[in-house]
Amino acid sequence: MSSRVFTVNRNVHPGFWPIIIGHWETLKNLFRTLVLRQASTIQYPEQKRDVSRRYRGIHILAARADGTPKCVACFLCATVCPAECIHIEAGERPERTIEKYPVRFEIDLLRCVYCGFCVDACPEEAILMSRENDLVGTSREELIIDRDRLMRRAGLAEHGVGYRPTDHDLRRPVRIEAIEDMKNRYGLNGPRPRR
Repeated sequence: MSSRVFTVNRNVHPGFWPIIIGHWETLKNLFRTLVLRQASTIQYPEQKRDVSRRYRGIHILAARADGTPKCVACFLCATVCPAECIHIEAGERPERTIEKYPVRFEIDLLRCVYCGFCVDACPEEAILMSRENDLVGTSREELIIDRDRLMRRAGLAEHGVGYRPTDHDLRRPVRIEAIEDMKNRYGLNGPRPRR
């Protein structure tokens, strides 16, 4: 349900007419709610508003096919975070193909400003944001989410994945067209934008 925007004329002088206009708006809303059943409120715990696909909610840590974190502990998300709420400790992997992995990966949700910079900075698309906006906890320790809890959050089908930079990149079609043009004209294979 979309909300309407009211512009208020601040040049109206005090008097009887503004009172009539205010009462008229109140009576219109009362009629719309009681008679037409067009209430603008929702029954919150049972009903929830639709949230945009770009919503920046609580974080998700993506996993590889074998169940290990996709994160390579490059510290870019922790470096770019303006609130300094991401803490990472790196460890060495036994495989030669992956250099590092996060032994400790924590996000303090009470300090987080949900800006999405960590998602933009991640080269592996290991950290994502969900569309969940219910941040509830009874202590500070509950709202410091560790690596395992962040990875389990990927299974939340109710909310889904929110902000991802590749989904909302308006320049992506232009870059793909430029790469195709380079390939057709000059036979060059430029780097294709990742999906």
